[in-house]
Amino acid sequence: MNSRQKGARGERELANILKNYGYEDSRRGQQYCGSNGDADVVGLSGIHIECKRVEKLNLEKAMEQAEHDRKEQEKAAVFHRKDRKPWLVTMKLEDWMELFQAYEKQIQ
Repeated sequence: MNSRQKGARGERELANILKNYGYEDSRRGQQYCGSNGDADVVGLSGIHIECKRVEKLNLEKAMEQAEHDRKEQEKAAVFHRKDRKPWLVTMKLEDWMELFQAYEKQIQ
């Protein structure tokens, strides 16, 4: 399978997982139509998703891409996984802390 097909399959897989969590509007972004700078997967409000389905990931480069492509109000996140491994999410610590603190306020 070539890398483009694997990437598209990973994007569809991730969109379906997000749908299973209740984010029904999750889908692949518009980059497959030739647009550039769109999130790979859309459907999480305020999060710019860069989706990587590779065995060897340059995480710094992926985060740079997510940061570069995100809208000003969005937080950049790289969702990634290797074959036969679980999905992982990488974000800047300050963005993750902001989300966690908002979560803590909700449960108090």
